[in-house]
Amino acid sequence: MTVLHVTVWDESGDESGDGSGRESGDGGVAGSGDEGVVGGGGEGASAVFAHNIFTWGSDEMYGFAAQRPLADRHRLLLVDRRGYGGSPDTERSDFDTDADDLVELLARQAGGAHLVGHGNGGLAAVLAAGRRPDLVRSLALIQPSVFSAAADHPVVADLYRRVRAGAGAPEPVTPEQFLRASTEGIGLAMPEPTAQRLRAVATSMRERPVWEARVPLEPVRAAPWPKLVICGTWEDAPEPYRTYVGEPLMVCAEAVADGVGARLLRVPGYYPHTQQPAAVNAALRELWGRSAGQSG
Repeated sequence: MTVLHVTVWDESGDESGDGSGRESGDGGVAGSGDEGVVGGGGEGASAVFAHNIFTWGSDEMYGFAAQRPLADRHRLLLVDRRGYGGSPDTERSDFDTDADDLVELLARQAGGAHLVGHGNGGLAAVLAAGRRPDLVRSLALIQPSVFSAAADHPVVADLYRRVRAGAGAPEPVTPEQFLRASTEGIGLAMPEPTAQRLRAVATSMRERPVWEARVPLEPVRAAPWPKLVICGTWEDAPEPYRTYVGEPLMVCAEAVADGVGARLLRVPGYYPHTQQPAAVNAALRELWGRSAGQSG
């Protein structure tokens, strides 16, 4: 059984006054470290986070480092998906496998947990929530890669056409070359190509294409817990990034929110949880508070 690395942030019992709290790693899906069958810390239930490509759970650049303040009331479990961060390598990252891993981790939390997913991690999160809604306390999706929800929209259809047109055998590129093309090539700053970053990029290059996913949204819509979809407005994104990535993601966010009956929150920028952490964290607190009110 694969043991995933899970960064655990729990500052709800911090009596030092300095916010140092408790942090642990290797609290994996198969149950190592101190991540066992537990309830939420402090005032609220635990929250499980699933990251996007090029990153890992606690990453400051693209991950959930800016959500650490939420650990003052909740036990945060930041999963490193297979092939990312501290988790073992995988021959091919797969959203179905990621969803199964999330279900297994949710099942280890007494009373279930809140679930948060970004990008491809959002795809895995909504699949997991649909498979086992009884293990979920609330669902928050940040620009989820659930393109099947808007497959007939012209913007997404155009994305599919571009993907199919470039589906031939690509020239071999290194992870660093791929990272540079995926950032500087569309007007973004390239992060430092550390070994951990390049490993994440290499895994991303081998991910199962998200447009192969067919996501049933009705089980999530029928679930009694609250749902939230967060999307950037993308006005300040470089034009190629907005056109080829942002517009499909915005269309997708609208379709997913409508399909699952979620509140749709738009915030400035194009990486909501890293560029607008105060707004995103406030929205998550409100979502989790509504869940607690429903279960109380």
